[in-house]
Amino acid sequence: MSHVPVPDALALLLKGSVTCHTKEMLEARLKAGRPLRVKAGFDPTAPDLHLGHGVLLRKMAQFQKLGHTVIFLIGDFTGMIGDPTGKKATRPALTRDEINANAETYKAQVFKILDPEKTEIRFNSEWLDPLHGPDWIRLASKFTVAQMLERNDFQKRMAASEPISFHELLYPLVQAYDSVALKADVELGGNDQLFNLMRGRDLQDALGQPPQIVLTVPLLLGLDGVEKMSKSLGNYIGFFECADDQFGKAMSISDTLMWDWYLLLTDRLPSEIETLKTGHPMDAKKALAREIVAQFHGVAEGVAAEERWVRRFSERKTEDVPDVMVAPTAGETLLSRLLVERGMATSRKEAERLIGQGAVSLDGSKVSDVQCKVDLQPGDHLLVRAGKLKLERWVVK
Repeated sequence: MSHVPVPDALALLLKGSVTCHTKEMLEARLKAGRPLRVKAGFDPTAPDLHLGHGVLLRKMAQFQKLGHTVIFLIGDFTGMIGDPTGKKATRPALTRDEINANAETYKAQVFKILDPEKTEIRFNSEWLDPLHGPDWIRLASKFTVAQMLERNDFQKRMAASEPISFHELLYPLVQAYDSVALKADVELGGNDQLFNLMRGRDLQDALGQPPQIVLTVPLLLGLDGVEKMSKSLGNYIGFFECADDQFGKAMSISDTLMWDWYLLLTDRLPSEIETLKTGHPMDAKKALAREIVAQFHGVAEGVAAEERWVRRFSERKTEDVPDVMVAPTAGETLLSRLLVERGMATSRKEAERLIGQGAVSLDGSKVSDVQCKVDLQPGDHLLVRAGKLKLERWVVK
């Protein structure tokens, strides 16, 4: 066990959390000095991990640094059910081969954050495959249908007359039994998983185990600052992306979002983050981008990525700016509208603010008229800068 004082350990573990059931129990177990068994489950439904997954992995790593046992649980059994959380319809179940292939990529990626020597990797098929009919009936008897239908996702689907398959009702039960099989002291998850995590407490108590502590973390907003980070939305930073792409993407986020990322993607305590806020936002954002790159490529590469970014953007070297294909406009179109459509501004209001501040330029010439219009014709090339961080060369199809 580490020698970190309990108040400091508690502050680190609760940093950036949404809920903790219960803080008093966590504090008592930390004071007891026994290494805790800390579980977090990941269904291998896609092959790649991104910083959104990193929030939970970082919380696991914080427990590791304090001397606790971390269990990275791969839900190869539950992945075949399909977690209904946040789904408007039954999610197609994956095959065993698809699950196994994705699980292998997970094992290769998680140790970018977790310490391999302090991590147990388990598959929940270990204890779920051997269960027979009578076993499932005994487990199912510990819950009522009404309990399972309390979850918000099911309530919304019933209200909208959308179907719920019976196997989806099994998912919380299966996840709860994982906690029993692993004798978990703590289970971590996203705040959208609270219903499932709490069922683990219920089942442990019903089967004579001390109920686990449930600690949830928020869902990380993606690069757009609007939607949660998702590969399907393209607003993500992947674990295996190159250093320059990771650094550049981190530098593209808003100043407001930056402070949320500091809270969720670094070990800095809230007091340290408040101190950073007194300095220049650009310096804080560079430091954040360096930390993100260093986590996956090493400290030296984080520094090198910053140097390359500065040469490219701060020194206005534009020869390596990638071409972005855009559609021609039907006559003159407001520049503010085009900036929003291209994702260089999150809203028309923000686009007009940037233009009014002289933070937008076309082919090196600043634009200050918020009513500026642009007529894009096939074959045109236009170098567009919005703010200090976003630079694109529009090539009209």
